[in-house]
Amino acid sequence: AEYDQVIEINLSELEPHLNGPFTPDLATPLSKFGEFIESNGWKDELTSALIGSCTNSSYEDMSRVASIADQARAQGLKSKVPFLVTPGSELIRATIERDGIQEKLEGVGATVLANACGPCVGQWDRQEKKGEENAILTSFNRNFRGRQDSNPLTRNFLASPEVVTAMSLLEHCPSTP
Repeated sequence: AEYDQVIEINLSELEPHLNGPFTPDLATPLSKFGEFIESNGWKDELTSALIGSCTNSSYEDMSRVASIADQARAQGLKSKVPFLVTPGSELIRATIERDGIQEKLEGVGATVLANACGPCVGQWDRQEKKGEENAILTSFNRNFRGRQDSNPLTRNFLASPEVVTAMSLLEHCPSTP
């Protein structure tokens, strides 16, 4: 047909992006994220990392972040911030528990929550940053103002489960010589 076309994408040239805050439409390449934070005059501090909910919480997603957790634990690393994980279904929760994935995540400081909408729909009774400007990183699909913790000052950035997991460990990474 006249509409057939081939689109080639070189995956080695793709860079992870973080989206937000306050809209999933504002995308910043990971390599430019520090510059983006600085140019907006925001504090360069992550206060919580969340993966899961109905988005980015499949067994495969959990397996990939467990691999990162394994590598981190082998280096003696733990999450520097509260790290909350919500499996996508009760079956996924039971399967990650059975297969040792939950244990791997907990080994780096994650708290595995029950399968539910939870923080993604604002059911996160977060007291520690109430009324304070802060930043969180989630793999959810929405990041509107006040969405997760009812705090309009929380800047929520969206990323893949792998990026969220890695960023939760960031300040514990050994410095380079």
